[in-house]
Amino acid sequence: MNSIKRVFVLSGLLLTCALCGVEAGAQWTIQQSGTTVRLRGVSAVNRNVAWASGDKGIVARTMDGGATWSASVVAGASELDFRDIDAFDADTAYTLAIGPGEKSRIYKTTDGGKQWALQFTNNIAAAFFDAMAFWDKRHGIALSDPVDGHFVIISTDDAGATWKQMSTDGMPPALKGEGAFAASGTCITVSGKRDVWFATGGGEHARVFHSQDRGRTWTASDTPILSGRPPTGIFSIAFKDRRNGVIVGGDYERERDATRNVAVTKDGGQTWQLIDKAQPQGYRSCVLFVPGTHAPTLVAVGPSGADYSLDDGRTWTALGQQGFHSASFAAATSAGWAVGEKGLIAKFTGAAPDTSRRAGSK
Repeated sequence: MNSIKRVFVLSGLLLTCALCGVEAGAQWTIQQSGTTVRLRGVSAVNRNVAWASGDKGIVARTMDGGATWSASVVAGASELDFRDIDAFDADTAYTLAIGPGEKSRIYKTTDGGKQWALQFTNNIAAAFFDAMAFWDKRHGIALSDPVDGHFVIISTDDAGATWKQMSTDGMPPALKGEGAFAASGTCITVSGKRDVWFATGGGEHARVFHSQDRGRTWTASDTPILSGRPPTGIFSIAFKDRRNGVIVGGDYERERDATRNVAVTKDGGQTWQLIDKAQPQGYRSCVLFVPGTHAPTLVAVGPSGADYSLDDGRTWTALGQQGFHSASFAAATSAGWAVGEKGLIAKFTGAAPDTSRRAGSK
């Protein structure tokens, strides 16, 4: 079998998915990315269009569902590590580079990646940007590790033409050793028009910060996720709506350790319930809700494998041992991709859309 077309069947998924409205035969299909660098950013736009980003200034794009990918280096960015990418269509995407000082940058393209405009360069030597998220094409937010005792937040209201640092007056102070993880570009997430959450680790407690006004004021809540050491905490956060969310993480130095690695909330992140039975089988760097499925489906990925949940995160089943760093599903469809080491890109196929709710139905 052609190695590029290897298929990793989701173990144990067929019968369960058939019963829950996910099409039998769901699987990851490895695709040829056009690069061999480590990929940690991915953004699925629709069934045909997706973007990915990674080390050495690489950004890749597909226009045909992954049958072909085109990878290229962003001009002037060959030494940068693009850990996050957010795309809106085949032409428009933002990508974020991590690193101390001026290595943290945000670029934008409006012509499908032919040209990239440098929109933001971090000028705070102690800052280290981890991830970004967008409510829409014009309104976005990005997160840095703490400087002088507070997390650094920047935002844009004009499609990235300007990025402004938010005041820390409404931000609870950071704990000793606390920071955010740039493992997958998913330690920050948004919902609706104004809600935003970000997740932390490395401190005494792994916490979730929540703002209801696009980052002007914040509250912070302790969570039961593994914490207390620099490599532990929350690595990814996702919300289905402004009340129902999930966090995953663990210890990135112990990839197969499943201790206190997932929790869920039903109150917008004020309180979190630890899932300590049938949880993901190891440290997980990314979690996301899968749109367009009958059951409330979640997928979590990490270096040691993947897992899925069909009950809003209360129980999890192994999805195979293929390791990924991040994943993304397109809005209103179950089309999705995951990315990992050495240019790894895989497409998720086989999930049936939920057609039970049509116009006029209740």
